[in-house]
Amino acid sequence: MQTTFSIHQLADPHVAESEKILRKCVHCGFCTATCPTFALLGDELDSPRGRIYLIKDMLENDRPADARTVKHIDRCLSCLSCMTTCPSGVHYMHLVDHARAHIDKTYKRPLADRFTRALLAAVLPHPGRFRLSLVAAFFARPLAPVLKALGGPLKPLGAMLELAPSRAPVRSRISGPGSFAPQAAKRQGRVALLTGCAQPVLQPSINEATIALLNRAGVEVVLPRGEGCCGALVHHMGKEEKALADARRNVDAWMREIDGAGLDAILITASGCGTTIKDYGFMLRGDPAYADKAARVSALALDVTEYLAKIDLGAPAFRPGLTVAYHSACSMQHGQKITALPKTLLSAAGFEVRDLPEGHLCCGSAGTYNILQPDLARRLRDRKVANIEKLAPDVVAAGNIGCMTQIGGGTGLPVVHTAELLNWVYGGATPEALEESGLAARAGEWPLEAAE
Repeated sequence: MQTTFSIHQLADPHVAESEKILRKCVHCGFCTATCPTFALLGDELDSPRGRIYLIKDMLENDRPADARTVKHIDRCLSCLSCMTTCPSGVHYMHLVDHARAHIDKTYKRPLADRFTRALLAAVLPHPGRFRLSLVAAFFARPLAPVLKALGGPLKPLGAMLELAPSRAPVRSRISGPGSFAPQAAKRQGRVALLTGCAQPVLQPSINEATIALLNRAGVEVVLPRGEGCCGALVHHMGKEEKALADARRNVDAWMREIDGAGLDAILITASGCGTTIKDYGFMLRGDPAYADKAARVSALALDVTEYLAKIDLGAPAFRPGLTVAYHSACSMQHGQKITALPKTLLSAAGFEVRDLPEGHLCCGSAGTYNILQPDLARRLRDRKVANIEKLAPDVVAAGNIGCMTQIGGGTGLPVVHTAELLNWVYGGATPEALEESGLAARAGEWPLEAAE
């Protein structure tokens, strides 16, 4: 794609980076074939290629964002399926991130939209506030259908209440900083585990299962003091400075461990967070005080399944005898290019793993997308659930809490994190969803000896 940025514009490193990305686009349109919003709406401006034209026009003319551009950029899920499809290597993620930051700085949203986004940014990245908000949502939940029916600016609030769980889990004993020593005689490593923000409130059992599994395998797990939200939620809303502040805080927390007792890896159990943390080196490339440290952190960041595939987990305690529909989160398959590892681990543990039809399409969660764009998110969720239920699985496995919440809201099937399933089979606690569904008792009908 030909560009006409001025020398003055290219002096801005963000513009210079976007210009390089734009030049790689050859207008081929392969991205339209795998874009979820184009599949739903059929509008060229709701495809990556169309959005690239809008972004180019906005940046090249150095003008504030307008309502038309904002509408179509807001509809983008940042699922990054287009990056998997693109034959030219267009780094759409960095381009749309720049566009969102530009929108946040130059466009005044309607009051209701500003309120909703400010509320999300003030609550979701903070576990204490988020936990309190779930208590409030429990009492306000009956209002969700009314707010959604009224539509307009009230619809996102209705979607927010609808997504809230009917009961908040009990606060985990591992929610704070600390170190968890390995149980096995043979020590295999020392890792930091991202505690996260929304996940430990919605489902603390994910990190509990991960720590238990790693400890039994001989891995020390540390939850560093000072670590917090990865910054992804605000980053995708264009709040660049807040996202960078979150990144710097986490880099400092992990560098203390790296320079102290050392780390073999920084593990993440929410793939949306993992995609962002692996990008810290790029995000902080222009900060002399953090560029090198951020690059070191990004190099150590791994999805938990990447690390589990490298270590010896021992032998399964029993044969689960369950069929798993594996949902690969967009941030996992498109953002981090992790496709086979989770399925390989589940298969090795004795599950029958089935791939989803249209597995490349987003479930509609996408951070805060299912709140800010509830109608499109619901259509994507229903499409995803229909494809899952075609497989008639016993359980759905996923590696991202947002996807788990989104899919779980549209099906009666248990939706369980990959790490929880692995921990269970390798001698750990039974996932609550399997207990409630009766699948745990059924799995006990196939002892390990039956597989030998």
